[in-house]
Parts: sequence; structure tokens; C-alpha cells
Amino acid sequence: MSLKRSTGSASTEDFSDPQLYRKIAGSLQYLSITRPDIAFTTNYICQRMHKPSVDDFQTLKRLLRYVQGTTDLGIPIDPGDLQLRAFADADWAADSSDRRSITEFCTFLGNTIISWSAKKQVTVAKSSTEAEYRSISSATSEVIWLRRLLAELRIPQIGPTPLHCDNTSAIALANNPIFHARTKHIEIDYHFISDHIKAGDLNIIHISSAHQIADILTKSLPKERFLHLRNKLNIRSKDD
Repeated sequence: MSLKRSTGSASTEDFSDPQLYRKIAGSLQYLSITRPDIAFTTNYICQRMHKPSVDDFQTLKRLLRYVQGTTDLGIPIDPGDLQLRAFADADWAADSSDRRSITEFCTFLGNTIISWSAKKQVTVAKSSTEAEYRSISSATSEVIWLRRLLAELRIPQIGPTPLHCDNTSAIALANNPIFHARTKHIEIDYHFISDHIKAGDLNIIHISSAHQIADILTKSLPKERFLHLRNKLNIRSKDD
């Protein structure tokens, strides 16, 4: 769902029925468990639940109209290989109110998306590289958990899981054991990621921004780009 950030012309007046806003936002959050295409906008809406404005409610209604027009969409389970793969991305300093970045990742088993996340980082990142690196760290935690779960289900992963990232500096940092003054504060994340790379559980691969599927969980997008990435997530009608 494409979402435009609030501008100076947007209404900041408090919404008259915040309880209604919270009720609908909670329902959308539940729906996002099976609809990753609305995860970013739902996350944005839920961040305003404590004091929603009229403009926030307009955004919520816009998402409801999108959901109403796409009730036939879902996540099919396609036959095929059972190779685990992941995509990680971040929107640096996305929220102008606190300048915290948004971490996003999604994982696939074959062609079927099985997990995804879009949420704010707990600390302010000092650079886009740091924001992307923390996103890789979150995706790594998910990948390791899924690899262990699949092993218990007797679907062991042969070889390291590819984790796609579009930030070359973050990839270099993951593979470079040398820390400089500007990056030493994220050394803990490095050791976590580095250990799993060395253990053969993970292989971080560069992907161009144009093919970064996790971009749909990162920011508001033009309609054409949004629909393209929604197709990449393999979200489609049950009749297709």
C-alpha cells in the first residue's frame, strides 16, 4: 500500500474517536499476519494509536479501501525446491519525529514467503550503513531460527542461506574484521553476524535496489513499483 508522508498541509487535528482508530488498527495488524503487502502501512498506522490525528485516520481509511479491493489476494503455497532465502533492507532515519530507521526483512522457502517484519529500530542509526547492518542482524536471527526449525522438520538446508542486501558497505562490514572509530559501536552485531558467516549458515549477497523485494516493507512506493514487488512476494489471487 503506497503511503504518503504527512506534509505541512496535512491536518494535525486530533481525531474525535481514537478508540475507533485503535480498534481498526488492531484488526489491520492481525490481517497483516497473512498480508505482507500491508505490513509497512499497518506499522505506520499503529505508531499513531496513542494520539491519532485526522490525517492518520485518512491514511487508515485509504488502507481499508485497498484491502476491500483486494480481498481475493493471498499467499499460495507453491511446490518446488525448499531452499531458504532472505532479503533485508532498511529505511535510514525514516521517521522525522525521532529519526529512527525502519528494519525490514522477508524470508522465502522456495517461492513461498514464510516470514516478514517491518518495525522501527530501537536506537538511532548514525549512517545508512549502520541502519542496513542492523537490518541484516535482525534478518540473521530469523534465518538461524528458521534453519533450526527446518532441521527439526527434516528439511535440512544444504549450504549457507543467501541473504540479499542492497548496501555494499554493510556487506563489506559483515565480511571485514577491522573496526574503525565510526563503526566500533556496532561491534556486537558484527560478531553475531560474522560467527554465522564463518559457520557456513549465512552468505550475504549484494542485490540491486531495483530487485530488492524487502523494499515493499520499507517505505511508501509509487503504484507501479508497489504492484511489481507485490508480485515478487508471490501474493496473488486464488484463481491465478
